[in-house]
Amino acid sequence: MRLPRLLARTAWRTTWFGVRTSTRIGGYAGKRVGATAGRAAATRFIPLPVVEQVPAGRMVRLRGRGQVFVVDAPGPSPDAPTVVLLHGLGASAQLCWFGVIHELSRTHRVVALDQRWHGRGIHSPRFRIADCADDVAALLKTLRVGPAVIAGYSMGGPVAQEVWRRHPEHVAGLVLASTSTTWRGHLGEKLFFPAMGRAMDGLAVPVQARVARHANGLPELPDAYAGDTIGWGVREFRNTSLLSIAEVMGELGRFDSTGWISQVDVPTTVVVTQRDKAIPAARQRALAASIPGAVSLETPGGHASIFMDHARWSPVFLDAVRQTSARASGSNVRELFA
Repeated sequence: MRLPRLLARTAWRTTWFGVRTSTRIGGYAGKRVGATAGRAAATRFIPLPVVEQVPAGRMVRLRGRGQVFVVDAPGPSPDAPTVVLLHGLGASAQLCWFGVIHELSRTHRVVALDQRWHGRGIHSPRFRIADCADDVAALLKTLRVGPAVIAGYSMGGPVAQEVWRRHPEHVAGLVLASTSTTWRGHLGEKLFFPAMGRAMDGLAVPVQARVARHANGLPELPDAYAGDTIGWGVREFRNTSLLSIAEVMGELGRFDSTGWISQVDVPTTVVVTQRDKAIPAARQRALAASIPGAVSLETPGGHASIFMDHARWSPVFLDAVRQTSARASGSNVRELFA
């Protein structure tokens, strides 16, 4: 299965593994060695984004739903367009988007939230994409934000699509990056995802209990970013229990928007990662072709380009958001962001 192999190769997990293993073997000294080794590996293999700052967030209570961690970075003016950023599998709002939040805030109000079963997201018995979409709508209502561009990366793509389907009044446009209408493309995926879903049907209660216990043990707010990208990133990565991944993947296997995606009636931009081994580029292009008037922009890297090829991925994504906002407002990019 391609997606688990991709996740296993990330240097975030390399770092986590080094810290956890060395702690068990050698206590404090081993922890320092393992952390150093993991950091060296991450630094060598991932050219991490260099950012001036990562905006702090806060806990926001959504009436009748629960509390969620939210980053809400103001734009350049009160009437700046709003973009909502939806993170990928196993990440959090800040970890997934820290490389673009500050730059986006030069032109947009930027809202990002930890989704269910991730970081400081809302606790729930099961992970359901529809619930995540309803959380986004509830957050926009709570923040009193008008229709926004909803941008989803990987797992965030299905959530963004579902926000449009369930709450079109909150959606000015869509940006769909490294994502698809379905996760069940080739035979291996058609076998893997249903099996994962059935397994989690029997394990959801104990797994959810451990995921909730992990989340409840976190500090109320994440550590502030102080320039140490690797150290901060490792700590942020560990805010999400690895046990959540199986539950989320089971739900991703159930998602399929092919029957209704052609009804999307808002400006949409699809950001295609050309060398993607998790969600093949052909499937991403098919998503763009299914949406009337959708624009397709391409980047040369793989699924993890948001981290591993950020220098080439980021300008394309930023352009996608700005183009979509301009089309939603009936302006061109130069007029809107002059």
